[in-house]
Amino acid sequence: MTRPSGRRDPRAPDRVAGEAYQEPPRDFVAPHTGSLTWRMIAISAIWIVVLLLGGGLALDRTLTNLVQTNFDTQLNNNLTALIASAEIQPGGEVWLTRPMGDQRFMEPNSGLYYQISPSGEPVDLNNIDVLPSRSLWDEALELRTSAKDEPVYYDSRQFRGEPLRIAQRDTTLPGRDTMWTFAVAQSRAEIDEQIDRIRRILVLSFVILGLGLLVLVLLQSYVGLRPLRRIRTAIQHIRTSGSNRVTDPLPLEVQPLVQELNMLLEHSERQAEEARTHAGNLAHALKTPLTVVNNAATAHAPDLADTVIREARTMRRHVDHHLARARAVGRRAVGHARTPVRDSAEAVRRAIERLYSDVRFDIDGSKDAQVSIERQDLDEILGNLIENAAKYGGGSVFVTIDAEPDDRRCVIWVEDDGMGIPEEKRVEIFDRGARLDTGKPGTGLGLAIVRDVAEIYGGSVDLAESEDLGGLLVRLSLPRS
Repeated sequence: MTRPSGRRDPRAPDRVAGEAYQEPPRDFVAPHTGSLTWRMIAISAIWIVVLLLGGGLALDRTLTNLVQTNFDTQLNNNLTALIASAEIQPGGEVWLTRPMGDQRFMEPNSGLYYQISPSGEPVDLNNIDVLPSRSLWDEALELRTSAKDEPVYYDSRQFRGEPLRIAQRDTTLPGRDTMWTFAVAQSRAEIDEQIDRIRRILVLSFVILGLGLLVLVLLQSYVGLRPLRRIRTAIQHIRTSGSNRVTDPLPLEVQPLVQELNMLLEHSERQAEEARTHAGNLAHALKTPLTVVNNAATAHAPDLADTVIREARTMRRHVDHHLARARAVGRRAVGHARTPVRDSAEAVRRAIERLYSDVRFDIDGSKDAQVSIERQDLDEILGNLIENAAKYGGGSVFVTIDAEPDDRRCVIWVEDDGMGIPEEKRVEIFDRGARLDTGKPGTGLGLAIVRDVAEIYGGSVDLAESEDLGGLLVRLSLPRS
C-alpha cells in the first residue's frame, strides 16, 4: 500500500512499533519577505546611482561653467584690446592704430571675428563707419542691444554650421560723444569640443566608479551575511548531531541572536526535561496506589471498596498536582505574560466571599502592579492562599499588593488572624499532601501547588507571622511585568 500524499498530521505519532523511522516530507515552507542580500544590494545600488547622477550633474555643470568662463575671459581680452586700438579719423570713420595680435582676425572664415559699428544703427558693410575684421569677409555680425560700458556674452547661430560666442560692449572713444558698439565673436567649436571631452571622461569615470561600488556592495553583502549562513549550518549541525548549543565563534553583531537561540534551545531542553520529570513523578506516584488496589482486588479483601476509594483520592491528588504544574509550564512557554494583580485579587475575593460569607476581606496596596504570569495561574495561586486564609483564619483576611515597592519583584502579602503555623512546620507544610488541620476538608496540595507554580515563573513563597493580625503571613514574590 502506498502512503497517501499530503502533509503529516502533527497529532499523529512519529512512528509505530516495528515501523522503520522515515523522515517526514519537507513540504512546509516558512513565509518570508524576500532575500536580505538582494534587498541590501538593491538599496545600495539605488543610492549609488542617485549619488553618482547627482554628483556627475553637479560636476558637469561646474566644469562646463569653468570652461565657458575661461572662454569668455579670452573674448573679453580681445574685446578690450580692440577698444584700446580703435581711433576716430578726421573724416569720422573708425580705424585701428595697430593690428589685432591674433592672426586669425586676418584670415577669411577663420572662426575669430571682430566688428565696430555705430551703436543703435543697422549694420551696413558699405557704410564707412562700420569696421569689420577681414575674417568676416563679406558677412556682418548681428548684434543685440547692450548696456553702456558693460560687456555682454551670448551665443549666436547666424552663421550656418558655425555657432558663435559673442562678447559685445557699447562705449565712447576719447574726444568723441558718439557711442560705438564693439563686438568680438569666436566659433564655439573649440569650447564645445572641450566640454564634450570633459563629459566623456566624466561618464566613463563615473560608470567605472559605479561598477566598482556595485562590486564592493556584492562582496560586502556576501561577506557581511556569511555569519548568518554559518548560523544556519550550526543549526543544521544541532539537528543532525544532537548538539544542544551553538558554540562557533561569530561576530559581535550576531552574538545577541546566537545567545537568544541558545537560550531558546535551553528553554526547550528544560521544557522537555520537566515534561519527562512530571511523567516520571506521576507514574511513580500512581504506582503505589495502583499496586495497593491490585493486591486488594487479587486477595478479595473485604474492605476492597474502602481501599479503592482511599487510593483513588490519593491518585486524584497526585493527578491534580501534576496537572497544575503542567498547565503552568505550558502557559509559561507561550510567551511573556502580563497580568494586573488587583484584577485577579478582586475576582478571587468575589468568588471566595460566596463560600465564606462571614469572613471579612480587605485588599489594599498598588492598583497598577502587574506581574509576569498568566492570569489563570495567578488566579489559582491567589485562590489557594486566600481560601486557606479564610478557611483556617479567625474571620479576617488582609491582602496587600506590592507590599514592598523597593523589591525588584512584586511582593503580595496574604494575612489572617488564625492560629498561624509553627516555625518548625513552615517548611514541611509545602510538601504534597501535608496538612496540619485534618478536621477540615482538603487535599493538602494548595501550598504545594502555589510553590511549584510560583517557582515555574521565577517567583517564590514563604511563611511568617502577621504583625497586624497575629496569624499567618504568606509572602508571595512574583516577577514584575
